Amino acid sequence: MSTKKQTGHIGVTTENIFPVIKKFLYSDHEIFLRELISNAVDATQKLKTLASVGEFKGELGDTTIRVSINEKKKTLTISDHGIGLTAEEIDKYINQIAFSSANDFLDKYKDNANAMIGHFGLGFYSAFMVSKKVEIITKSWQEDAPAMKWECDGSPEYTVSETTKADRGTDIILYIDDDSKEFLEKHRIESLLKKYCRFLPVAIAFGKKTEWKDGKSVELDEDNIINDTNPLWTRKPSELTNEDYIQFYKELYPYSEDPLFWIHLNVDYPFNLTGILYFPKVKSGIDLQKNKIQLYSNQVYVTDSVEGIVPEFLTLLHGVIDSPDIPLNVSRSYLQSDSNVKKISTYITKKVADRLEEIFKNDRPQWEEKWSSLKIFIEYGMITDEKFCERALKFVLLESVDKKFFTLDEYKTLVETNQTDKEKAIIYLYTTNKEEQYAYIDEAKEKGYDVLVMDGQLDNHFMNTLETKLEKTRFVRVDADVVDNLIKKGESKEVKLTEEERNALIEVFKSAIPAIEKTDFVVGFEHLGEKGNPVTITQNEFMRRMKEMADMQPGMNFYGDMPVSYTMTVNLDAPSVKKIEADKENTKDAVHQLVDLALLSNGLLKGEALSKFIKRSVELV
Repeated sequence: MSTKKQTGHIGVTTENIFPVIKKFLYSDHEIFLRELISNAVDATQKLKTLASVGEFKGELGDTTIRVSINEKKKTLTISDHGIGLTAEEIDKYINQIAFSSANDFLDKYKDNANAMIGHFGLGFYSAFMVSKKVEIITKSWQEDAPAMKWECDGSPEYTVSETTKADRGTDIILYIDDDSKEFLEKHRIESLLKKYCRFLPVAIAFGKKTEWKDGKSVELDEDNIINDTNPLWTRKPSELTNEDYIQFYKELYPYSEDPLFWIHLNVDYPFNLTGILYFPKVKSGIDLQKNKIQLYSNQVYVTDSVEGIVPEFLTLLHGVIDSPDIPLNVSRSYLQSDSNVKKISTYITKKVADRLEEIFKNDRPQWEEKWSSLKIFIEYGMITDEKFCERALKFVLLESVDKKFFTLDEYKTLVETNQTDKEKAIIYLYTTNKEEQYAYIDEAKEKGYDVLVMDGQLDNHFMNTLETKLEKTRFVRVDADVVDNLIKKGESKEVKLTEEERNALIEVFKSAIPAIEKTDFVVGFEHLGEKGNPVTITQNEFMRRMKEMADMQPGMNFYGDMPVSYTMTVNLDAPSVKKIEADKENTKDAVHQLVDLALLSNGLLKGEALSKFIKRSVELV
């Protein structure tokens, strides 16, 4: 290629390339800075490689990449001291865009900016999303190659000519468009550099450091280096202390509490993957935040949407993963389907399970102490990931109302003798609220039963998962039935009421139930002994659990729209009930009082009905 000044047309089959880039990539326009700095890093790394193999024999010198703003000229410049470009390389890498036809281009990629950049190799051309003109001033590492200047004003026409440049490397000068003035603001550029480039392996300088002196900000001679070229995940675990890991976590997530613990990933076969995953401390009852794991490719920030690479349940973790083997397009923000992704996901799951099991085995007290924070991660994993579930069955814990912790095997041993029903199923009793269900817990404990606490966000789904994994095991909430029926050891005493007597009693007790919106009551009768409660209100385990899950899952509207159904069990052995049975007409106040007491114990007595109950109680006293 001749080195005299010449003009030409960029090698595309349409003249609409730049309007299309501007139009379809505009929503993602900030990535231009990442692309250009990534190119500068590549150029610098290539020079270091040439030097290491003896092809480049000169001095590397200062390889810092510099980003600068000229407000007067309205330019943003990215400068490197890498391998530079020859005239032939400009023609090959800048002037030619692998591009088939405008129609294919628009039809296939109009709705996906990221895919478009990646498919057509438009990394450098993302500069035109924010620029009305772009200049490249470059000098190759090859001694006999002249410095070159390339410029283009956003049309397919470009000019290229020889120029003068003192140092090896490349300057990319962007003449920022009027509608992109934000990229001439120092704080905007600094925030983008920190977002995309804070861990790049080549030093990046943006202006000079400043300090506050005599009431004003004073610029120092020292470069303001915005990145850490040797981040923690690139180093060997044996070289690092706990303090190093915690400090790095604080850098990633300022103002966060210290993490529970972490996992350092480091594998180079059959794929390359490094990273650090942290288990954050979780406060019960809060909504967990996903997308706290940052994905990098060779230390270049890609995205914090890591679904598909990190298993679903581990998207709740925090930290960094870095892999050049995850297939990415040039914009580095669109994951494409690939067998390596599945392998990486499987590997991460295994490493996390290994680490959790190791902590459980080596430090059971610490495991129990941190269980309230660990619980949601492990339960989520067991619900959504079959392989993880198989591993976690060994170290997942159940907590009793007495604040004791048990593995699944330990708990089975504890309760199977006393809590096996007549069908040979082991019944795990649980509460979702120790205060509200205190009376039911107390009755269960009087019978020698143990009661678990299952008050977590995922416990409904988690119990369903365990019921499929544990042979002949069912979870039943303590208020799902009267205590004698929670774990049926034999046949219940037969209720001998005629149909007429049954209907009359049902009418008496139903008439005492206040109207509660979207709530139904079914009245039933049992022989529960003279000391048993006269009236007990319970809620069917299956229907309640389905309805609670429906509130969490949009696809279960059938259950969500159904009224809440309670069973009101009347104890025919209770003396007060016998009086009502004998004289239905003159015991209406007593019926109301018994029904209201049962409603009150379930938190269902409110408003006018509660006010009437209080007045009636005062009169009775």
